[in-house]
Amino acid sequence: MRARDYWKTVTVDRVDFLDQFVAVLRDAAARYCVVGEQPVNAYVDPVVSLDLDLVVALADLRRLDPAFSQRFQVERFSDSLDLSMPGSDLRVQLRTDPRYEVFIERSSPRDILGMSFPVARVEDVLQGKIWAVSEETRRGSKRQKDLADIARLLEAFPHLRDAVPEEIQRRLL
Repeated sequence: MRARDYWKTVTVDRVDFLDQFVAVLRDAAARYCVVGEQPVNAYVDPVVSLDLDLVVALADLRRLDPAFSQRFQVERFSDSLDLSMPGSDLRVQLRTDPRYEVFIERSSPRDILGMSFPVARVEDVLQGKIWAVSEETRRGSKRQKDLADIARLLEAFPHLRDAVPEEIQRRLL
């Protein structure tokens, strides 16, 4: 089974939600990159996730909002837009925190489960995970998952250890 078919099976994406979402971005010439857990999978051995987190340039995101609202179910939160579609368990989360926007310029194409996406560079992925772990309002289980992602990144890229605050490094032991 090819990676893309596997991901579609795991996410039960019977309606090609991912393809439709990417088509909206492509048709609008939106600037974006993948952040969160999937880029960790692009740099180290992958783990299964139903989530695809992206950052879209804020100006492009405002322009795309009507297209998203017409085609997908949209939930609005203080730091994200969450998109879904009946017939798919895939969850697309668009980060609206402006700190992530600079990641777009430094991204490069990488394979994520059988598709090529602009992916945040490994240093930026690590920074995003540090922000997520440090966010005290985030669910504890999510923060633990982010800690595990930091550990996975540091195993593959030990030279990045100095970028991780001591308090987080202690939690990795």
